[in-house]
Amino acid sequence: MSKYHFIGIGGSGMSGIAQVIRSQGHEVTGSDRNLDHDRGATLYDKLRAQGIELFAQDGSGVDGGTDHVVASTAIEDTNPDIAAAKKHNVPMMKRADLLAELVNGRRSIAIGGSSGKTTSTAMTAWVLEKGGLDPTVMNGGIIKNYVSDTLIGNAKGGASDIVCVEADESDGTIVNYEPEVGVVTNVSKDHKEIDELVDLFRIFAGHTQGTLVLNADCSILRDAKIEHKNIVTFGVQCDADFRASEITCDGFSTSFQVDRQGYRLHTPGAHNVENALVAIAAGAQMGVAPEVMAEALEEFQGVGRRMDLIGEVRGVKVIDDFAHNPAKICAALSTVKPFAGRILAIYQPHGFGPTKFLRAELVEAFAEQLQPDDILYMPKIYYAGGTADMSISSDDIVGDVAARGRNAVSIPERPDLIQALAKEAKEGDVVIVMGARDDTLTDFCQDILHALEG
Repeated sequence: MSKYHFIGIGGSGMSGIAQVIRSQGHEVTGSDRNLDHDRGATLYDKLRAQGIELFAQDGSGVDGGTDHVVASTAIEDTNPDIAAAKKHNVPMMKRADLLAELVNGRRSIAIGGSSGKTTSTAMTAWVLEKGGLDPTVMNGGIIKNYVSDTLIGNAKGGASDIVCVEADESDGTIVNYEPEVGVVTNVSKDHKEIDELVDLFRIFAGHTQGTLVLNADCSILRDAKIEHKNIVTFGVQCDADFRASEITCDGFSTSFQVDRQGYRLHTPGAHNVENALVAIAAGAQMGVAPEVMAEALEEFQGVGRRMDLIGEVRGVKVIDDFAHNPAKICAALSTVKPFAGRILAIYQPHGFGPTKFLRAELVEAFAEQLQPDDILYMPKIYYAGGTADMSISSDDIVGDVAARGRNAVSIPERPDLIQALAKEAKEGDVVIVMGARDDTLTDFCQDILHALEG
């Protein structure tokens, strides 16, 4: 067995793969710059409970007995752990390369796409679990069914040779995977332009060894005419191998049928029907029976920060959601619209570059989805540090949305925003907090809830 050290082990991707490597019997250590902060304390406690030793990010976690140091592309060369690895001649590995090693050559399912891949991966993993296949799972979000006193919920080690992973296209590493089953949920402008995304998914499709699962409803995928020896499709609107019909959405519950088999979800929204279809199509490739998949999907508890109902006070619901690109924002707002008197939407942009890149599409999403009585609130843009072109602000998005005839307000600081919400919210309203990359947004939702109680 080997000894692995993970730099930035608190990140969702790093913590997930670290837990899997530990479950395989390897010795695992890790460091994180937030280790001494209260934020993430539960996460670090669970890593320790699995036998993972944690260090400050000062180089002390790497020594001559370390066999591999694993880092993401976000880790700078000046990091003390990297300096220690060089000092002790420890080989460096990229997280994406290690993940590809765990996927390639196994009975693996890799799920990519611009939107829905985290929930689709979570649903697929639980379908495989209920099918008795005991998969190894690595996901970008917390799968609530897997959360325990020791497991974070974003990963688990399995006893079988089946692996189910979320495949990320944002950094281009999706092309490293050679899965037995490859899935593309959809394509829309997000981290990259459409043409660049299509090229990545085309390479991913070419690397898929067995079955390629595609969304028949995605016009961009249809126009791309991606070729593969064995394509299976899913969809709602178009003819597909796995097509949902008789869809009924009732608050936080959704039911539908596929080939006369009934399914029921306790995760709201039509977009989650598409996510469930991914799980059904992928599960079928692994031999899971439809009735078992139906039972699994009804038991599925959801993913952290994906349409999470944090609570309800005085008839006002507070929902936490990871929506950060235009497609996800449209899905989130359209989901809450049927049971909201008004939508009080809070959107925290994640980074100056992405906000500038998606400005026009973000404005269109809010203008299209918000009704005249709804209100969009925007705090300042989330800044994770480093160099950034700060020539755009939340004020710019708010101004553009207001020019389209919608209520939009810029309130940079959270305490002021909470105060404004507490005065504005009334019975029947839904407060939905949207944004990515900032783990404190869930705490922000709790603060809103407490303010409403007062």
